[in-house]
Amino acid sequence: MLRNDPPHHTPDLFADEAPPTPRVERIGPASVVLRHFALPIAEELLAAITTIEARAPFRHLVTPGGFTMSVALTNCGTLGWTSDRSGYRYSRHDPLNGALWPAMPEVFLQLARSAAEEAGFADFVPDACLINRYAPESRLTLHQDKDERGLAAPIVSVSLGVSAVFQFGGFERTAPTQRIPLQHGDVVVWGGVDRLRYHGILPLKESWHPLLGNLRINFTFRKAG
Repeated sequence: MLRNDPPHHTPDLFADEAPPTPRVERIGPASVVLRHFALPIAEELLAAITTIEARAPFRHLVTPGGFTMSVALTNCGTLGWTSDRSGYRYSRHDPLNGALWPAMPEVFLQLARSAAEEAGFADFVPDACLINRYAPESRLTLHQDKDERGLAAPIVSVSLGVSAVFQFGGFERTAPTQRIPLQHGDVVVWGGVDRLRYHGILPLKESWHPLLGNLRINFTFRKAG
């Protein structure tokens, strides 16, 4: 189950706000936030994630340095991203059960292609989708997405559930970062000259969303192979 249901929590302050204006917010030369872009199909996306989770459960991976990630994850698509003491990599098979990763749902593919096109990246066909589940206090430290075989394709990142603060930095870990609030249904797309920018998520604050309780789901489309 994706949702947690504690009896009382502070509501997500952004859950019922109207989409901000402008709908497209540029955060870099080749990077945009598409505000509420996925909102019309949010429940369809969550239903697809529940189906994926039944075949490839969320898990907390171990980093090469031996640390357990606070964010739980799973994958769908031809390739799935994974990690253990031997390193980060993409694999065709789920290391938990040896099965192929679940196929990428059509609604995912349509969203990834349309968001990429809206951001100026035509003909994006992802072969990997990493799905992250954030509980309160979980975070994603600054990192680059560089395990993909080619870096010509953009990254398309979708946010559902409680709001989070996205850090979008430069090409060194120590470079200054923008702090960008992401709300339910927002999509971030970056590529081209911005493809290797460092990025992360600050620790998730305790909040509440009517569809996901106190959880945030983020799924990121890549061309990995």
